[in-house]
Amino acid sequence: MIGLGTIVNSAAIALGGIAGTVVGKRFSEKTQQSILSACGILVIFLGVSGTLQQMFTINSGKISTGGTMMMLASVILGTLAGSLIDIGKRIETFGQWLKRKTGNDNDAKFVSAFVSASLTVCVGAMAVIGSITEGITGDHSILFTKSILDCVIIIGMASSMGIGTSFSAIPVFVVQGLVTLLSRYVAPLMTDAAMANLSYIGNILIACVGINLLFPRKIDVANMLPSLIIAIAWAFIPGLPK
Repeated sequence: MIGLGTIVNSAAIALGGIAGTVVGKRFSEKTQQSILSACGILVIFLGVSGTLQQMFTINSGKISTGGTMMMLASVILGTLAGSLIDIGKRIETFGQWLKRKTGNDNDAKFVSAFVSASLTVCVGAMAVIGSITEGITGDHSILFTKSILDCVIIIGMASSMGIGTSFSAIPVFVVQGLVTLLSRYVAPLMTDAAMANLSYIGNILIACVGINLLFPRKIDVANMLPSLIIAIAWAFIPGLPK
């Protein structure tokens, strides 16, 4: 069944959010904050470790760096484009709409929970690779694995941030579903170089989400999303360092 992986992934996120919210209500405010800080640290390390895998290579026992120019250009130009469009504001507006429609007007954490959780589970090469693989071969294994990882992360986030995390299942369903449906057209664009760039920048954005969880929000990660598109495009422009 094409799309089963995305359906399972979305359901796992929604259920994880509900479970985490129920469990979190039993904790004190101090304990909830400690869990949120722990989630922030974990997300930072997930992002940093993925970034370092792409940034550093070992050849003949020597460590070398790569993709620095791509990283700088993608993040700076992508953030500029995202800020001009104000993607962050649009996502927050959608979060506010969800908050009203779902009867969570009194939940002060709803929008920040929705935005943070959405960026955590949507940004990353695993979502793209898994969706393309599912669309072309019918293999759900990558998205099933992602479902488990996402569920664990969302449970932790929901225990301190609340039910807003559950609704990150919506962007996951939409984004991964579209990639799956368009997989035969998207696949030719996902060369090894493009996927490496996507993973590189995606992990940087994930680390930024972790920083926002750990500290008072300072980075508008949503406005950095166009960086992913520039990173993919970089792989196809002749003459640029790969």
